[in-house]
Amino acid sequence: MTNRTPRLPLAAVLTAVVFGSAAIAQSEQAGLRVGAARIDITGPAYRQRPTMREYAHEQLFLRAIVIDNGVTQAALLGADLGGINEDVWADASNRIAAKLDAPIANIIISPTHTHSDTPGSETPQRGTPRYGSAFVADVALQAVTEALSKLEPALVGYSSGEAHLNVNRDAVNPVTHLWTQASNLDAPSDKTVAVVSFVNPDGEPIAAYVNYAMHPVNGYLAGFRSGDFAGAMSRYVEQAFGDTMVTIFSQGASGDQNPRWIRTGTNAMASRSGADISGYEMVREDIEGPLRNREVAARNAHPEVARQLADYMQALGAILGEEVIRIMSHTDFSGAATPIWGKQMTLTCPGRRRLNSGREGMPGEYEDGDDVNIRLGVLAVGDIAIASGNAEIYSTIGQRVKKESPLAKTLFVTLANGRSNSGYIPDDESYGHQTFQVLGTRLKPGCAEAGIAAGVAELAGEYIAH
Repeated sequence: MTNRTPRLPLAAVLTAVVFGSAAIAQSEQAGLRVGAARIDITGPAYRQRPTMREYAHEQLFLRAIVIDNGVTQAALLGADLGGINEDVWADASNRIAAKLDAPIANIIISPTHTHSDTPGSETPQRGTPRYGSAFVADVALQAVTEALSKLEPALVGYSSGEAHLNVNRDAVNPVTHLWTQASNLDAPSDKTVAVVSFVNPDGEPIAAYVNYAMHPVNGYLAGFRSGDFAGAMSRYVEQAFGDTMVTIFSQGASGDQNPRWIRTGTNAMASRSGADISGYEMVREDIEGPLRNREVAARNAHPEVARQLADYMQALGAILGEEVIRIMSHTDFSGAATPIWGKQMTLTCPGRRRLNSGREGMPGEYEDGDDVNIRLGVLAVGDIAIASGNAEIYSTIGQRVKKESPLAKTLFVTLANGRSNSGYIPDDESYGHQTFQVLGTRLKPGCAEAGIAAGVAELAGEYIAH
């Protein structure tokens, strides 16, 4: 492997985070040990609401994987939550770092980004976490503590495959010729399913860390709680192995990636608002708008419509889960002398402030705004680089990150380790799209795409140089 440190764009400033450096393990280290835990965080509202209670994905979990090489430790955490804000991440990561006696950069905490962790009218104000900071931090520490108690000799492996379930969602409406949210089969979409697997010396799975770029938006405003396809996938894989292992879903670069088929989710919203359901796929923006803006009094979705949506979520989870299991079945594993190393840095880009309003299909008007900070990180486990960014990032950027990383086994986790105030991060070419993601971003074009790719490559190169 060669050390490639790309030149950063002039508009970007990268700052190393002091607490992010960690010593690489020495060759005489002990063998790898791994433990994992899963904790139910569904909450009492689940038992009070008239939910179906038929599907595993109706329950929400926080999961943790702890990795120990005898010199240092690392933790991977994933939660069936819509988001984890900066204060929640800071509280949880500091407490976990103290528990592990490891740097914060050795910890990755991310949500699945399910849009149905809080159903219907219970949706919180914009920018607030679905659960309070203390609750999430408490459960995260509890999960890590439990995983620590289960440490056992382990091997680690990485492999990848494909799932053609996602699609680019930036599209032009053929009737209005305005930008909208719909399936665009001709636009970029990363189909890669990446899996970091941990097994014991007998080959029995301890845990899997899965990365795929698709928004869990199926249950948005559907009126019932669900972990969506991500939660369904995790439970499908876990139950395939007797429910003795843990599977974490991490969100790939999916700022412009939806499930390819949206009919069942749109039907559920239409059922709640009283709109007619024809059986055909409807324009999502037209159907969700009245519910999102509270223009109608939402009611429970018709049971048959809700059940069809839940079946669809389960089907997506099963298909993705089968690909994950196939990948795990054909993975080469290693356990001896596995270094663990982590570091974070801050990418600073020029910002902008929007002056007009309107969700989609119109030009935005802007003035200069404050600079925007984006937290980047690399947690390396052997020859595997788990890169992270704390925002919703477009697919093209994620593909560029993986392509330019000097480590071939690189995956990119977004919405990880807090949440930037950047809004969505489009690639430079997509700034011409008049979609809500592009119109609402606080970033000027020309900085973030190249800066994110260069920053991750720099961190990975620094790891190799050690």
